[in-house]
Amino acid sequence: GPDLLYISKRKNSRPTYSELSPRLRGGGVGSVTPPDDQRPGQFFSDGRRKVDYVLVFHHYPVGGAVGVVEEAYLEGDPAEGEKVLIREEFEARLLEAGLEMERDTEVRDLPFVDYFPTVVRFQNSFQYPTLQQTLPTPVFNILFVSSRYNITSKDTFFDNATRSRILLHDEWARYGAFYKYQPVDLIRKYFGEKIGLYFAWLGLYTQLLIPASIVGVFVFCYGCNTVDTNIPSQEMCDEHQNFTMCPLCDRACDYWQLSSECGTARTSHLFDNPATVFFAIFMSVWVAMFLEQWKRRQITLNHSWDLTGLEDEETGEVKLTWRDRLPGYLINISSILFMFGLTFSLVFGMIVYRIVLSTVMAMSPDPQTKSNVRVTVTATAVTINLVVILILDEIYGAVAVWLTELEIPRTERDFEERLILKAFLLKFVNAYAPIFYVAFFKGRFAGRPGDYVYVFNDYRMEECAPGGCLIELCIQLSIIMVGKQLIQNNMFEIGIPKLKKLIRAFKDKGISLEEREGQLTRHPQQWNLDYTLVPFDGLTPEYMEMIIQFGFVSLFVASFPLAPLFALINNVIEIRLDAKKFVTELRRPDSVRTKDIGIWYNILSGMGKFSVIINAFVISFTSGFIPRMVYQYMYSPTGTMHGFVDHSLSYFNISHFPSGTAPTSKAPNITFCRYRDYREPPWSAEAYQFSKAYWAVLAARLAFVILFQNLVMFLGLLVAWMISDVPKDISEQLKREKKMLVDVFLREEKEKLHLVQTLFSKNHPSEGHPETARFRTLHPGLTQSLRQPEDGEGGGTKGIRRAASFSQFTRQMSMSPRNDAARHTAV
Repeated sequence: GPDLLYISKRKNSRPTYSELSPRLRGGGVGSVTPPDDQRPGQFFSDGRRKVDYVLVFHHYPVGGAVGVVEEAYLEGDPAEGEKVLIREEFEARLLEAGLEMERDTEVRDLPFVDYFPTVVRFQNSFQYPTLQQTLPTPVFNILFVSSRYNITSKDTFFDNATRSRILLHDEWARYGAFYKYQPVDLIRKYFGEKIGLYFAWLGLYTQLLIPASIVGVFVFCYGCNTVDTNIPSQEMCDEHQNFTMCPLCDRACDYWQLSSECGTARTSHLFDNPATVFFAIFMSVWVAMFLEQWKRRQITLNHSWDLTGLEDEETGEVKLTWRDRLPGYLINISSILFMFGLTFSLVFGMIVYRIVLSTVMAMSPDPQTKSNVRVTVTATAVTINLVVILILDEIYGAVAVWLTELEIPRTERDFEERLILKAFLLKFVNAYAPIFYVAFFKGRFAGRPGDYVYVFNDYRMEECAPGGCLIELCIQLSIIMVGKQLIQNNMFEIGIPKLKKLIRAFKDKGISLEEREGQLTRHPQQWNLDYTLVPFDGLTPEYMEMIIQFGFVSLFVASFPLAPLFALINNVIEIRLDAKKFVTELRRPDSVRTKDIGIWYNILSGMGKFSVIINAFVISFTSGFIPRMVYQYMYSPTGTMHGFVDHSLSYFNISHFPSGTAPTSKAPNITFCRYRDYREPPWSAEAYQFSKAYWAVLAARLAFVILFQNLVMFLGLLVAWMISDVPKDISEQLKREKKMLVDVFLREEKEKLHLVQTLFSKNHPSEGHPETARFRTLHPGLTQSLRQPEDGEGGGTKGIRRAASFSQFTRQMSMSPRNDAARHTAV
């Protein structure tokens, strides 16, 4: 156990409890602030002198420091004995400085000793103590130090950390400070570079969401302002057009009028309009700008935090062979494939649920139920999807940890990167599989009237609405995104720590009366209370939720222009929620020095490139933008959108229904029904085959994908070229520092040359030539390397200049046994 040494700077009277400010009287989680006379651990034994510092060092056996030193030397570890002597000298100097000390004779086993890693580093390079509490109590200047290091500073580290914690709590971990910039330097100072970089990245991401949100709101407002003048929507809502549509299911479903989908058509225009294409291009360029801005910000922080020369530490562990790792890799691959199969199976289950529910609701005699089939099916299915995603997220997170441990990574960084990659792949597929289905697969393989594709031989594959699948994709994306952020990112982060605290309080109620009285007598110190806080589990969950959100913002933003706005609102709350959690709910994590966000940047960059392809296909194949443009410029007689709805619907002769699939109710005066596709009419020689309009639209869609990708990639390269990775002021400062470094090196080399010349001139008087006499006592090999080949006796100084470097010259001089006296003279 450790020894405790209490130090007081002066004789002072004890302050009364009422004299303390309310904030200083506050305690941590579950802390109790007793009256004045019940604070024995914060004063000397006389009860008058206040404890200003507490030195904590490892306890040595009885026998004094001399015995410890001798034992350490005998065991071959003189460093331990030297540390004991250093500590004794340090304590003696504290007494000489006028400090008063009192040693705690009781040997303790304090939990915070293991919790506090390194408080002070050698040579005055300090690291703040790892202490965490909810409402700090900086009443006494307490310093927890390790006796393994020499301490020469008078700073009170606990006091500094407490002030930083108070400032973070008041100015950062408050929802009322949402409009303020984050104190990134103070976050880094208190939590370390790794956590500081996370909040700096999150702050920049949130800041750049502001212009994206503004543009998205303008796109949405454009759709609202033009919905009444949109010709396709007007034609779908016009009851006089009399578009009789084919049944939505076999036998039970009846023919229906297209005008009944008027509300869906008008809503679809809010998100599926020409401004959506511009917004998709803008967001693709925004992703490139965000990545470039982060590189600039990261380099600025690296320079400000002195991380430019930081390199990853390599351990000397023995590398395992491929035979050692093969079982782990096989289990990893098979497990990940199984998880992918599980996710796709659940998506297929949701497809069956939608098909069955649509059929059941279509068979209902209630007209209101029939009219709300699509909205009800979509809303309930997405809600179930959200619950499944949240459950699988937790399962996949635990599975990713288990799979990574099987690989036996060499370093902690290697372990973290592999864990991140597995967790991201599993959670990416889990979150986006239902959205990919609606965007690119729904309605593509449903068939046509008279030749439908069936599931289990009874249920037809579901089709898109007459206005397209984009509005359904928008509903799916919005519910999953907002629900995931609200439930998983916010409620879980608030509720889980509160629940754990409630469980601890419930357990405390179950202790016996004697134990409770003992606790009241002992009055647990603040570090004991902080030790009961929730342990820090790393930044992977924090990054993961933001990366998944980044996918919602970038991948399918063409279908939901309001996604950046919802992400902005969530992030403003998320920053303060994370801040409050780090300051008040979690133990203070160990400080980790790192100069970047690691593999997360590669994931962001990959998602940015992937988003270009996804948005191109969403606009081309999911929205109605390309069919409208093809009709307006190739098939419209007037060059307008009039007649587009009739052009996009094909004919089907109701007499061609297979036996047992036609509606049971006979509709009078109906010979043909319409369905959404580009096929030849039944009176054509190639009835029900794809028409020329279908191939024209398909060609236009593929051409748009190629054009969109090349345009966006060009704009991305242009943005990367215009935005320099290194800010101009940092670049100029680096140049100045480099020039100063070169000047220092040159000055040192000149001083070395002058030292060598002075050394030889003093110890070896010149005989004959003044230059060659200086080198007659040097090692023969060194003398030969310093001479000029063409001048046997006159090139001493020039010979020195011809040496490989002055450092090499001085090393050669130090290796010569004939220059010991000269070296001592130089020293």
